[in-house]
Amino acid sequence: MSGVYPSNFRQKMATGKAVLGTSLPAPMTHIAAQTYATGCDWSWIDSEHSPWGLETIYPVLLQARLAGVAPILRIPWNEPGDIKRAYDAGTVGVMVPQVDNPEEAAAAIEAAKYPPQGSRGIAPFFAGFLGIDPLEIVRQANSETVLALQMESAEAWEKIDDTLALDGFELLILGPADLSASFGGGGDVHFSKVENIMVDLAAKVKKTDKALGTTFADPEDAHRWMREGYNVMNIGSPMSFGTGGLKKIFAELREEFGTPGV
Repeated sequence: MSGVYPSNFRQKMATGKAVLGTSLPAPMTHIAAQTYATGCDWSWIDSEHSPWGLETIYPVLLQARLAGVAPILRIPWNEPGDIKRAYDAGTVGVMVPQVDNPEEAAAAIEAAKYPPQGSRGIAPFFAGFLGIDPLEIVRQANSETVLALQMESAEAWEKIDDTLALDGFELLILGPADLSASFGGGGDVHFSKVENIMVDLAAKVKKTDKALGTTFADPEDAHRWMREGYNVMNIGSPMSFGTGGLKKIFAELREEFGTPGV
């Protein structure tokens, strides 16, 4: 289907320009429709810290493709079965959390790519839903899908040069909160050690063919780190920005008209 498959997400990342994403608040089609209508290039869909399973998530993966948005599904852990099932359900990208060393990165690559690059089994479940020849998916998948590895620990930073040297993953995503916790910063995304690493990491990634991304709730933080080279940026969620705006409206109205004293 022209415009639906293959995704152009990897081409967008290769430009070095802003590739903007936002988190899907919940895997419900009406929420997804409004999220995808914001103009995002990609959507961060989380199954690491949420209770949602793939049976619930897969419709919004297909919906994203139909909307011209690249769904990036963060799986619970670096498990071959989770990686394979996520791609077969239709996601453009699989995000693997807490990849600490090149051995773990290599294992993710092995599961994510069809032979001869990897050992992903052939049965793209989503093909029939979008009317795509399954063999077309098999032929293009290794150059169409995105494998995103998250760097979130002191060990991952220590071994990042060897990880970046690997072929087979396209996107490195720094997790500032977990990286902060790993260095004793308690999850503070502005912890000085983390900020220094972020600057150094951007310089390293610029010398490779990988794209670099991260996530922040505050748009000002997004501005700052995109200038540094983190062009694949996830910014908050429509729910957080919407509820924040409504909270401000309520505060302004109460200031003008008062608050019930009951």
